[in-house]
Amino acid sequence: MGIPTLFFYPVGGSPVDREELLRLVGALHKDKAIDREIIFQGIEAALLAVAKKHFISKENISIEIDRQTGEITAMEGDKKIDPAELGRISAHTAKQIMTQKIREAERDVICEEFLPKKGTLVTGIVQRMEGPNVMAMLGKAEALLPKSEQIPGEVYRPGERLRAILLDVNKVGQRVRIIISRNHPDFIRKLFELEVPEIAEGIIKIKTIAREAGYRTKIAVLSEAPQVDCVGACVGVRGTRIKNIVDELGGEKIDIIRWDEAPEALIPNTLKPAEITGIVLSTETKQATVVVPEDQLSLAIGKRGQNVRLASRLTGWDIDILTEQEYSLRGTPTAQETREVPVETTGQGELTTVSEEKESENKEGAVHDKDQG
Repeated sequence: MGIPTLFFYPVGGSPVDREELLRLVGALHKDKAIDREIIFQGIEAALLAVAKKHFISKENISIEIDRQTGEITAMEGDKKIDPAELGRISAHTAKQIMTQKIREAERDVICEEFLPKKGTLVTGIVQRMEGPNVMAMLGKAEALLPKSEQIPGEVYRPGERLRAILLDVNKVGQRVRIIISRNHPDFIRKLFELEVPEIAEGIIKIKTIAREAGYRTKIAVLSEAPQVDCVGACVGVRGTRIKNIVDELGGEKIDIIRWDEAPEALIPNTLKPAEITGIVLSTETKQATVVVPEDQLSLAIGKRGQNVRLASRLTGWDIDILTEQEYSLRGTPTAQETREVPVETTGQGELTTVSEEKESENKEGAVHDKDQG
């Protein structure tokens, strides 16, 4: 909304339209959610700045606006100033100052609205493209989805709904810069909180997430209630819950892993569906050597090393994968902090992988039906 030039009238003109002034204040308050008092103070500051430039006087100049009637009272010491003396040019200057004050107030309102929402899910509408970046409207505020925060391969079209995580809010001059993200790991976390009530309620905890946006995500979950299966709850009956998340991500694969504090159990779980025959842990260096059959090597490593790379991020361990033959040629480790652990008992950690290409059927869905009712 523009700021009308109505504060002072030109010489020989008619008096200020008080009703118009009050209407302007009310419209700005409603349209931009700015407090009425802030608007009045902004108008007074603008008029005062103009008056001080116009009058050469040692007397103090004051300007007040009646909040009820809209009447403007300008004083130079004890002398009342006729607003008409300022003329049309000063009125234009007042309009510029007032516009600046309104923008600053609007910036503060937007900051107050969105700063508490940092790290939460927001939904907007794609407005336009600025080079590789996407501009989206979040209500009355404009947000930026930079190229670096987009999911690789996604295409955004004006008018489409866009869901993202609110990454950052900061003031830049008289404007507010709102950054949103779709490739941040916390975007996955918030989607699970939205789709899985047990996570939002704290019954199931997300321990850690490793993600390569657009390709694959590994998420480790833990149930705080023994009767609730954390993996089955995240997948949902016949995969309904996880399917909603995968659809939002455009088919990104998601591996749901049961968390275990013991690395000898957790690391093999994160490498599934590859079969593991042994694991050697070096607790001092947090290095794990995983032994697999020859035919499981490529499966454990994954395409371009993706599976083992995400497993390493998820667990916090440096994982080295060897075939049984390669391990036998290396010899037995001699460091005292190194221990060899059999993995026959690590089958408790389920891995459920869901992608757009192949939707997983949750064999535990029936068991978890009571939690979905």
